[in-house]
Amino acid sequence: MHKSLVIPLAIFAGGVIVAAAVYFSASPKQEPSTSSGQGNPALVTPVGPTDHILGNPAAPVQIVEYSDFSCAYCKAFNATMHEIIATEGASGNVAWILREFPLTEIHPNALQQAQAAECVAKTSGESAFWNFENKLFQDQPVDPSHFGALAEQAGVTDSIAFGDCLANASSTVGARIMAQRQNALAIGARGTPYSLLLAPGKAPVVMDGAYSYAAVKQLVDQALGQSN
Repeated sequence: MHKSLVIPLAIFAGGVIVAAAVYFSASPKQEPSTSSGQGNPALVTPVGPTDHILGNPAAPVQIVEYSDFSCAYCKAFNATMHEIIATEGASGNVAWILREFPLTEIHPNALQQAQAAECVAKTSGESAFWNFENKLFQDQPVDPSHFGALAEQAGVTDSIAFGDCLANASSTVGARIMAQRQNALAIGARGTPYSLLLAPGKAPVVMDGAYSYAAVKQLVDQALGQSN
């Protein structure tokens, strides 16, 4: 390569890396919409029995979140959603569906964390999964070497089955995670947390960012016809 091209190309490469980081980790927006500019929210994979659901599975309002366990904004929104389910979900009107969107471009452990969470669910069920996802966020950032201890704290009793699942994650849970990531991109997600509020007869409402409890509650109330 000609020496005169080395510096310009290095600057260009650095710019691409920085742009990618901004693309996925820019400060979340706080304005709900029915369109995200790119993609199509209507392409969201329908909620089904294999999803991780907290709250009433038959709730009229469903909040589908695409999340990354290494994302600081996701940690804040995770706390918000646990509060929403504890309060607004107590009546059975709200369900929270958590899906994987590991931002491997900027978070080196994101995929492994998603794999660990899915292996907890696969080997120990939904209660253990929700305990584990909460611990991943509370203890953020979590090194993969700590997965075993966190899994035990979350309620995983068969450490061998969990370890085997994690060791073979590409074949045990990999396809599920990648399908959810691809669905997130298809509907327009370009960062995390990225959520859709779904209600019968209404267009999906996009929540692009770490919305506050008050903001989410307002959207839930509007979906239920309880406020203007």
